[in-house]
Amino acid sequence: MIVVAALDDAAFLGILSSRVHVTWSLAAGGRLGVGNDPRYNKTRCFDPFPFPAVTETQKPRIRTLAEALDAHRKRQQALHPKLTLTDMYNVLEKLRAGGPLNAKEQIIHEQGLVSVLRQIHDDLDTAVAEAYGWPANLSDEELLTRLVALNAERAAEERRGQIRWLRPDFQNAAGTATQTGLDTGPDDTAPAAALPATGKRPWPKALAEQAQAVRAQLAALGTAATPATIASAFKGARADRVEDLLETLASLGQARTLPDGTFVAQ
Repeated sequence: MIVVAALDDAAFLGILSSRVHVTWSLAAGGRLGVGNDPRYNKTRCFDPFPFPAVTETQKPRIRTLAEALDAHRKRQQALHPKLTLTDMYNVLEKLRAGGPLNAKEQIIHEQGLVSVLRQIHDDLDTAVAEAYGWPANLSDEELLTRLVALNAERAAEERRGQIRWLRPDFQNAAGTATQTGLDTGPDDTAPAAALPATGKRPWPKALAEQAQAVRAQLAALGTAATPATIASAFKGARADRVEDLLETLASLGQARTLPDGTFVAQ
């Protein structure tokens, strides 16, 4: 599959090349083939991805690093026509894992200047993390937890009419900052999301939708509930996964943990 992101600012290339987006995409995307290789699904990896609210002082740093990344890869491939991005990034992953390089990988390392590539990515990851206001050394699980929560916040904003346009000149050419016709009020947990009278709702596949569903169900219950109780409202939901999401919501002030291990909506 080919996905084209029609964005003319290299800062977006930097964000999409960062560890933040890669971690999100690996978790939200699909898997394909005998090797169970990651598949970038645009509707799950790109569309719901919560971009950072980059300030005008942060954007030049991300843009410069993205341009340096693009130039470095193109330059090394031009010097060594048989060098592929797959080769370079396989060696990069091995370097990050601390494993020794074999003879072929040593050649790739030298031709691709993979240590330089690594440094550019490290600097880029730090700059993008700063744009989110997060530490650069978060674990993958912590990154996903924060991204899911941010996605839920953005979805609530959009229901209230606040849209964070990526390309305002194209998407919002008239300069209308809000879409008041979509406003559902200040409460972003609609009662309609509660368990239907008959049957269970399907458990969402995307992490962001799972977080929203858990919060909506907890709010709809109107009382303290265990992760197992929340999970029982969905077909295919695991109590341990629901508990992780509830703890994330609690850390963001969107739920509260009681001494007996149950949760209530905030």
